[in-house]
Amino acid sequence: MKKSAQKLVAGLPFRLLLLPLLLVGATRALPQQPAPKTVPPTAQPQVVAPIVVPARVTETPIDSKVPNDPAVDKMLAAYSPKVNELEVVLGRLRGELKKGGTGSGSMGNFVTDGMRAQASLKIGKPVAVALMNSGGIRRNNIGEGELKARDVFELLPFENALVTLDLTGEQLMKLLQMIVARREAQSGARIVYKINADKTSELESAKLREASGEKDIDPAATYTVVTIDYIYRVGGSAYGVLREGKNLKELGITLRDAIMNYVKSETAAGRDIMSNLDGRFVFDRANSAPNAEVPPQ
Repeated sequence: MKKSAQKLVAGLPFRLLLLPLLLVGATRALPQQPAPKTVPPTAQPQVVAPIVVPARVTETPIDSKVPNDPAVDKMLAAYSPKVNELEVVLGRLRGELKKGGTGSGSMGNFVTDGMRAQASLKIGKPVAVALMNSGGIRRNNIGEGELKARDVFELLPFENALVTLDLTGEQLMKLLQMIVARREAQSGARIVYKINADKTSELESAKLREASGEKDIDPAATYTVVTIDYIYRVGGSAYGVLREGKNLKELGITLRDAIMNYVKSETAAGRDIMSNLDGRFVFDRANSAPNAEVPPQ
């Protein structure tokens, strides 16, 4: 090294001479950094070309020109007589039968009148009262005109059968109170009732309606009533008084058949079925709560 250079180096501060050495050592002392992660390119959705399927559409009008299926015709043949029986005219109805209000209106009167008449024929003696639950009457109205078997089937679709039993006059009064409270249908009694402040209906008086006129109910006498087996066996505690009765008899006829026979017998006697609201339920407005609403008829 030349003397001038040596003099220059010799003149530099000692700290400056150490700086390069420190930089090289620091670089070697740093830990090894991990290699940057490689981010794969975002996959592009593969576009699938639509498949074209050749198709042909035809329309076939469903009308009388389409031939019947022989297999279906054979299956229906067994049911045709029963279906045709539904169109049989049993009699004629004058006025419209309607279900509504206490006793199920004129519809309830029609059903219970038929029950009482047919039960009397079956047992050979008068039946004092007929009872039918409103829930079992399944049509709200039947229009004036021909009364067909179909109408009765739709009105009374269940296989309930008629039963009779004997009650004392005291038990009969309990039954009539239950009829008023539950707004059930009945035939044979003229009932006067009121509506209390809690909107419950309460029996005030009842008399039996006979051909000779109205008669008081003797608490100690025995009276025959007719109802359906469902009410007697499944009716619950509300109808418990029925199960206190005696001489239970199953009449061997469904309610529906009894009503159909009733219409036929009225027709044979030259009488039409009447839409009848005959005052068998009398609402005592004067003794009812001031806010009591007049029950629909």
